[in-house]
Amino acid sequence: MAILNRTSQTEDQTRTRILKAALKLFAHQGYDGATTRDLAEKAGVAEGTLFRHFTNKKAILIEVATQGWIEILTDLLTELSEMGSYKAVAQVMRRRMMNLHQNADLFKVCFMEAQFHPDLRDRIEKDVVEKMMGVAEAFFQTAMDQGIYRPMNPKMVARVFLGMFTIAGFSQDTIMVPGSSPHEMKEMAEGIADIFLNGVLQNRES
Repeated sequence: MAILNRTSQTEDQTRTRILKAALKLFAHQGYDGATTRDLAEKAGVAEGTLFRHFTNKKAILIEVATQGWIEILTDLLTELSEMGSYKAVAQVMRRRMMNLHQNADLFKVCFMEAQFHPDLRDRIEKDVVEKMMGVAEAFFQTAMDQGIYRPMNPKMVARVFLGMFTIAGFSQDTIMVPGSSPHEMKEMAEGIADIFLNGVLQNRES
């Protein structure tokens, strides 16, 4: 039994190593530019080992993208469920943004390759977006039921929030200057949260 467990752990470690190597290669060379030989060399395994764990290179791409997204959004939704106040979105957003730049390779792979691989896009939609939307929708519905958020379509609110969160993941390369300080990151997170919670219209009495 102990031998079987050690073998299983070794196989899991090899699979993880392959996925990490694939993420780096796909992000910097593109899916088409990275060969299975490149991938095997980067992962430190024989080329045949790749196909013992995955049916083909496309399967590796899909696994890299879906698992990465599941981890990121699971962390986000877990933190939302544990926050002390429904108005504490800025704190959650700030903590997530501080970590999201570490996932720049994942964002690059997902958004670059999804447009060329419909099967990847469909898998992300089915395995990630649909499941996470359900959790987020329930979260916002609870806030509405408690009178904290105004009554709206919770699915639409969840989609807007996750969309803003995703764009925030690119903050260091797009909406913020590269190398931005923690203070600047905090201001951006609070600004995004403020727009989400309060909108952009001036509150005027009629």
